[in-house]
Amino acid sequence: MNTLPDNSPSDLDSLIARAAQGDEHVYDELLERCAERLRQLAARMLRNFPRVRRWEETDDVLQMTMLRLHRSLHEVKPTSLREFWLHAATQIRRTLIDFARHHYGAHGGAAHHHSDGEERAIKQQRAEVDRPETLVEWARFHEIVEKLPSEEAEVFQLVWYGGMTQTEVADLLDVSSRTVMRRVHRARLLIHSAFQGQSPHEE
Repeated sequence: MNTLPDNSPSDLDSLIARAAQGDEHVYDELLERCAERLRQLAARMLRNFPRVRRWEETDDVLQMTMLRLHRSLHEVKPTSLREFWLHAATQIRRTLIDFARHHYGAHGGAAHHHSDGEERAIKQQRAEVDRPETLVEWARFHEIVEKLPSEEAEVFQLVWYGGMTQTEVADLLDVSSRTVMRRVHRARLLIHSAFQGQSPHEE
């Protein structure tokens, strides 16, 4: 997995281990060291939300996610770097969904603001990225992903939500790329089946 200079996985794992032993003050240092990587993940995931991207920038998503992480880490207490990144990707996703609800919910101003340029951008994005488009679809899709078997859910969330490559996931989980590919494929089949062959993820 790509990391910042002097932020090797073993270095970050040592911080997580200290937190798990009760030294929760290290979470501030952990988030500071991972800030750039979190920003990269936020930027990747924001591309999957073209309508949110019209109103929010990567730094907005990052700032809200950092606040979420700071609060949640004291409760979730990840015990490994793998768990930390999976939790971080989850928090970014929830931040993006909250932004979507804020702007496109019943009282959101963006729901009544439309332009031909936005529609073209959305259609172009849909040609490049498979994703649910409506909040209802998002809710159902997210629920199905959370109910996937643990191994499939883990790799799918890191690849699809976290924007990581299958090679990065393989390195993070210490498994072969073929294993990651097999689990992602199995996850897609299960999602497709749950949507009775019409998953918005595959449109």
